[in-house]
Amino acid sequence: MQRGRWRSAGGALMRIAVVWAVSTLTMLALAGLLPDFRLQSEDGDSVTRVGLTAAWGAGAFGLLSALVWPVVVRALLLVPALVLGLLVFFLNGSLLLMALSLIPSDRAEAAPETAVVVAAVMSAVASATSTALAVRDDEAYRRRLYRLADRRRRRRRGPGAPGSAEPPPGLLFLQLDGVGHAVLRDVVARGLMPTVADWLERSHRITPWRTDWSSQTGASQLGILHGSTFDVPAFRWYEKDTGEVVVCNRPTSAAELQRRAVARTGDGGLLTLDGASRGNLFSGGADQLALVLSVSARRGRANRSRAGYFAYFSDPANAVRTALSFTAEAGREIGQAVRARLRGAAPRVSRGGLYPLIRAFATVVERDVVVAAVIGDLLAGRAAIYADLVAYDEVAHHSGPRGRDTDQVLARLDRSLALLARVAEHAPRTYRIVLLSDHGQSPGESFLGRYGLTLKDLVRAGCGLPVSRRAGRTRSGAEARAAVLAALHRPVEAGEEARPRPGPDPVVLASGNLAVISFPDLPGRATRERIERAHPALLPTLADHPGVGFLLVDGEVLGRGGAAARLSEPGAAEALLAPFGPGAAEAVRRTDSFPHVPDIMVNSAYDPGTGAVHAFEEQIGSHGGLGGEQGRPFLMWPTELSEPDPELVGAEAVHRVLRRWLREADGPQVPLGTAGVQGTKGADSAEGAEGTSRTPVKDHRPQPPPGGTFPSAGVSVQDETR
Repeated sequence: MQRGRWRSAGGALMRIAVVWAVSTLTMLALAGLLPDFRLQSEDGDSVTRVGLTAAWGAGAFGLLSALVWPVVVRALLLVPALVLGLLVFFLNGSLLLMALSLIPSDRAEAAPETAVVVAAVMSAVASATSTALAVRDDEAYRRRLYRLADRRRRRRRGPGAPGSAEPPPGLLFLQLDGVGHAVLRDVVARGLMPTVADWLERSHRITPWRTDWSSQTGASQLGILHGSTFDVPAFRWYEKDTGEVVVCNRPTSAAELQRRAVARTGDGGLLTLDGASRGNLFSGGADQLALVLSVSARRGRANRSRAGYFAYFSDPANAVRTALSFTAEAGREIGQAVRARLRGAAPRVSRGGLYPLIRAFATVVERDVVVAAVIGDLLAGRAAIYADLVAYDEVAHHSGPRGRDTDQVLARLDRSLALLARVAEHAPRTYRIVLLSDHGQSPGESFLGRYGLTLKDLVRAGCGLPVSRRAGRTRSGAEARAAVLAALHRPVEAGEEARPRPGPDPVVLASGNLAVISFPDLPGRATRERIERAHPALLPTLADHPGVGFLLVDGEVLGRGGAAARLSEPGAAEALLAPFGPGAAEAVRRTDSFPHVPDIMVNSAYDPGTGAVHAFEEQIGSHGGLGGEQGRPFLMWPTELSEPDPELVGAEAVHRVLRRWLREADGPQVPLGTAGVQGTKGADSAEGAEGTSRTPVKDHRPQPPPGGTFPSAGVSVQDETR
């Protein structure tokens, strides 16, 4: 045992020496290449003296990076995350200048701008060297993880202390955002995700499940984490009682939706006790939060989701590596967009402007920070962890659900899964890894690209209102854009009206291939008769358009050529909606029961032969409505857990399965008491902790809060601690 410790210590000292030597050589090379960086006195020095100066500087820089850097990053927690990423270079340069100032006799000097370059290169080289050494000595890496886990285990459970027995297995839920069941099966069959393929062959099973009509992250993740998708008709919708637009990826809206779900179910969520929520829209009731949108708009030092960034950027090598990967990913996107344009790929949407940076944030920064946070959770032995990896969803919106671009993203995600699985082997408790998705994606040319006008223009024309001659664009509302805005402390989407002005103009909001239309000047939910009386040409204009599949208006489904089916008539809606797949009529019927269902809901046309839909946003891979693979995500679980129901319908059903698995593992979940629930449980919220009923409930429209603002605007929520 003692011999093993000496051997381990010797190996660690050897790696430190190698990294120090490589850093010294790097500093010497940079001193020879950069004119404003010197390692000798003005009169000149011997080669030995210059080498010793470089070794002194490299050692001082490494020591300062290890000791000072975490303190500096902690002091800058209130700085926006992306700004912190840029400050990394300047802070590294400052540490290098400090290190050079410690060299005796003023033999080293660097201009400030040169110091930034030297520090970045040295950090990258040191990180690469450390990684290479770890790869070459995999057993040392495994032993280090085991020691960390064993140290945490001893600290958490002293000898003879209560709970010193082996803890029950934990559950790690990893959400691959937007990856449909068919897409996953395809990439696994083609060998692009060997980790997932190995799990399916040895230890896991997989099944598809069916989303509600609103097939998007806001509804699905709220249902999975909090057990309720009630009153979430779309990704965006207008609420007449408050006069506000709800957007699922807007922090204030996410906080309000979470509050409503907790009030309805009477339970805090899937992760109530000893849980961690990473990179999600909602907290799931977890105490440990990082990059959770529903808390990101809170003001004040104690109410910001910041520790995930601190834990990651406290290592300067992480910061430099992520910054370089960020730049490479942005360049990769620009190159892929240029190639798509040169070869005339169709369909195609604009991929310019800030999109390359948004994609790089989703596929690099957010992925790296979330994975690092999950690694910390595994080594801490948390009972339930739920993390969302959004990289595929963001790329598929602009590149399409299938293709070379998305294949590369999925291959990199598979490597992240492999890393987490290796770390889980050395955690203080056994972990069962559950892989799932919240929705899929359906391909197809956008509505604007196919027909030359937006749905808003079509609605205004049907209402007899002036239409701009130049077709505008409906910007994509992908989750990554909201994450970037939250990281920049700009939680409200720029250019999107949170409170439309009152008047006769309809409010038209897109949610993938689903859109909603509301008339602010018509109180309550408008009937078909009132809409036809105010705008006689609108409903025929929409229903007969080739890009529209069907409309929902006051309990009635409208199709082309005057086809109509009342949802209350058995079999009528099923026949009209049969092309959209099994369960379509029931999904529409449930949405029709929501208190905040818009005046008109529009689902795009769907081609069962090609699986194509038409997004009302600028996307060629979309989700949000009915039609195709967007409504068929997957659930993949280890065989030690019980089988889910043969037919899983809705995110609430998935929530019930996950809760059952937590109980099987002697999970930590306990329902909150009435005092722990924000709001009261009335007729519309008398649900058990096991989930929510799917029975339609009518006429439960909430009362408007004072001042027309969301009631959650002043409600505090749990924020992350580490």
